[in-house]
Amino acid sequence: MNNLDTLSHARKVIETEANGVLSLTDQLDENFIHAVNLLFACQGHVLVSGSGTSNAVARRMAHLLTVCGTPALLLDAGDSPHGGAAAVTEKDVLIALSKGGCTKELVFLASVAKDRGTRIIAMTENLESELGKLADVVLKVIAPEVGDPFGMIATGSSLMNCALGDALCVVLLHKRGYTVEQFGATHPGGAVGDKLKAMKIIPEN
Repeated sequence: MNNLDTLSHARKVIETEANGVLSLTDQLDENFIHAVNLLFACQGHVLVSGSGTSNAVARRMAHLLTVCGTPALLLDAGDSPHGGAAAVTEKDVLIALSKGGCTKELVFLASVAKDRGTRIIAMTENLESELGKLADVVLKVIAPEVGDPFGMIATGSSLMNCALGDALCVVLLHKRGYTVEQFGATHPGGAVGDKLKAMKIIPEN
């Protein structure tokens, strides 16, 4: 592959992934509204979980939910059969990410959550999967296979899950009326903290 082919290939990857993310707009339905309402009404913590690449997406989503005003924590699905599932309570909402919906550790976690009265939001392409059947709400994420190398390496599909998570975060931020002042109270560090200080939103140390 020469340099021109390399750039052409890279641009094609980005275009394919961008089109995949854009296709989410047509996949949104009343289930998204139901998911937002469950998260908005949550009296405990939002617990986000997945395995493999989905775990990386879950970590990102939990952090962004939190900084957008919806307290959330990553719950490692791999730890679930070893006592980690004991963290869930009836006041929590579990967001479970699995492309195929049959990851054993995640299904185990969702099963425990279901038994405890935890509300479950599944993000999966397979509504009839074990995870899909356990969930109160299923957010369908169907990624074009051309977006993932071999149709299995979750490059484009993980980006789509990130985008759908971002939509949840931002919609909830506005629904809560979460202000930049509230955000600044817990984010004084780094370049963001410096910007907030320059804007006089948080005091200088």
